[in-house]
Amino acid sequence: MTESESNEVCSLDIGIGGMTCASCVGRVEKALKRVSGVQNANVNLATESARIAFSADLAQTAHMEALLRRAVRDAGYEPKAADAAIDSPDAGAWDGFAPVAWGLALSLPLVLPMLGDLLGQHWMLAPIWQFALATPVQFVLGARFYIAAWHAVKNGSGNMDLLVALGTTAGWALSVWLWLSAPAGAMVHLYFEGSALVISLVLLGKWLEVRAKRQTTSAIRALHALRPERAHLLRPEGEVDVPVAEVLVGDTLVVKPGERFAVDGLVHEGATQVDESMLTGESLPVAKEAGARVTGGSINGEGRVLVRVTAVGAQTMLSNIIRLVEDAQAAKAPIQRLVDQVSAVFVPVVLLLAVATLLAWWLTGHSFELALIRAVAVLVIACPCALGLATPVAIMAGTGVAAKYGILIKDAQALELAHRVSVVALDKTGTLTVGHPQLKSLLAIDAMVVSAPPSSGTAMDPEWLQICASLQSGSEHPLAHAVVERAAALGLALLPVAAVRSVSGRGTEGQVDQQTYSLGSLRWMQELGAQADAQTVMGQTFAAQASALEAEGASVSALAQQVDGAWQLRALLAFADEPKPGAKEAIAQLRALGIRTVMVSGDNWGAARAMARRLGLDSSPGSAEVLAEVLPGDKAAKITALKGDAHERFVVAMVGDGVNDAPALAAADVGMAMANSGGGGTDVAMHAAGITLMRGEPRLVAAALDISRRTVSKIRQNLFWAFFYNAAGIPLAALGYLNPVLAGAAMALSSVSVMANALLLKRWKGP
Repeated sequence: MTESESNEVCSLDIGIGGMTCASCVGRVEKALKRVSGVQNANVNLATESARIAFSADLAQTAHMEALLRRAVRDAGYEPKAADAAIDSPDAGAWDGFAPVAWGLALSLPLVLPMLGDLLGQHWMLAPIWQFALATPVQFVLGARFYIAAWHAVKNGSGNMDLLVALGTTAGWALSVWLWLSAPAGAMVHLYFEGSALVISLVLLGKWLEVRAKRQTTSAIRALHALRPERAHLLRPEGEVDVPVAEVLVGDTLVVKPGERFAVDGLVHEGATQVDESMLTGESLPVAKEAGARVTGGSINGEGRVLVRVTAVGAQTMLSNIIRLVEDAQAAKAPIQRLVDQVSAVFVPVVLLLAVATLLAWWLTGHSFELALIRAVAVLVIACPCALGLATPVAIMAGTGVAAKYGILIKDAQALELAHRVSVVALDKTGTLTVGHPQLKSLLAIDAMVVSAPPSSGTAMDPEWLQICASLQSGSEHPLAHAVVERAAALGLALLPVAAVRSVSGRGTEGQVDQQTYSLGSLRWMQELGAQADAQTVMGQTFAAQASALEAEGASVSALAQQVDGAWQLRALLAFADEPKPGAKEAIAQLRALGIRTVMVSGDNWGAARAMARRLGLDSSPGSAEVLAEVLPGDKAAKITALKGDAHERFVVAMVGDGVNDAPALAAADVGMAMANSGGGGTDVAMHAAGITLMRGEPRLVAAALDISRRTVSKIRQNLFWAFFYNAAGIPLAALGYLNPVLAGAAMALSSVSVMANALLLKRWKGP
């Protein structure tokens, strides 16, 4: 159960047993929506569950749950635990096949005479034996259809079970009437084989359908299986095995080689390699040392490590992943609305068509026996099951296989929108680049001191670097980390700072040794009034030197000191970042899909264009593929502009990895949050995004759009065949081209074919 941010709207998941078709879905939704306080109810046939949103105080939640479960039961269905199907142990290959086997065994002797006629043999059983074989199939094995049909009628609606029950009962009753009314010794054709075989085939179809459903939920079951049941808790007296549910934030756990991490945490002691493939799709083990993050569910390698717990229960990354996948599979795609509208009137329309078929054949001079058989065929071939399963099974299969490769699709709407994306905007730092820039040079005003990587051994002016590192010591910005790391590499101690404040999108201001300094972008220096042209660096004006560094692809910042109320430039800092492996290939893949790609950067135009050249983007002046000097607060506006106007509308996806990307992710039609190695800001981005990429692999962007396109394609294929099947099958049955046996086989096959088509998505391979 979850609670919304408003503390006024709660949601509850309930498992529902006994649903067989889209009409059942509609009836359960109506029953749930009639409960006072319910705002919305979404029922999923494939997962056999419902998600209900309602207004209630937390104290009333248990009472509301009881009312909702009672509403499900009153509608004729069985309320269950929401995760009953997932938490239950995997069934055997033939689990639940016994009723199907009995039905086929009892029906086979009834069908053999039909085969004998083709061979010129007369194997017809006596009517009493036909009755004895068909009746248990009709009323014992077929009891489930009568029970479900009765509940549907009692609630003023219809479903697939009603159609099967009416059709097969009519065939059975007609056979009994023909048998009892026939003259003594007369040979009369009976239809017991039709009713018995239809029930057996429908049972076979439902059994195959259940087996296929297990495959669609395999991704969720695999994620649940990653949760260990016990953990080794380190206490003063030694290691103690405790249930994972008793682990608290701040505890220290011992994780031995080959074991799964029970919860999220930080490595406190030791080093190892961690297999995170089931969470991120990354096949290679990841090195972890003291201070590194580890995620519950991942597998420890060869090292014994101590882990300080940072998140437990529903707050862990694994729980978030499971919740995202479950939400996506429980939600209804917008395209499902059409199916719901059709399903609401499907069964009544079929009943009317069956009556019309009966009357048409009978009133045109044919026997009542023939007219009834034609009507039975119409009832039996109509299949609302395929309509109800077409969308959810494709969504379940698509989101499940995507999760296997580290692509988490938050909801069905994001999935459906993603296939129409025509523009992808990618944040530069951390998304297209490694996101770990290094301080490449520090040029002091009126000096010739140039910094270099520590390995080069080149000296560095300690004064300005020490001041810069002290100012940046409390910042989480990647450039700040680069400055602090360089100072640490040269052994410089940080100085005390005071009155430090961060200016969003510009830099940091503070006091060092009672002097006020600002360190940030060149744009901020201009806003502060620092005279760039009045000072020189290495024989060039400050502005000219900055432009030269930018042309080489560096991100340039400056240090200014406040003197007598005016700002004086003191140093020029140049940073460089590297493209991620696969970033250039990812952009090429997006272009191959016919998608326009745009890089969004807060860097200066020179640095942005230099990186664009390395990534294969158009870096020429005026190019629409590069947006530079974009402040964090302006990213959302840039995304909105990329959508176009009323004359030309584009579907835009935004890919980002940090807190400052969250507004842009929310502004895009489809937001993609890319997990970064440090984890900082990723959780915020995940909440704002419709799709989360669990590892910093740029090629996952094209993969996410590809699986979206394939999933939507399967949905459309399934809906086409479901509609086409009913649109073609019902008229054929009404015109007499299909007998009840063939109609029953076709009806069973339709649901199975929809499931099988959706399961083809499981063969998709991600990067």
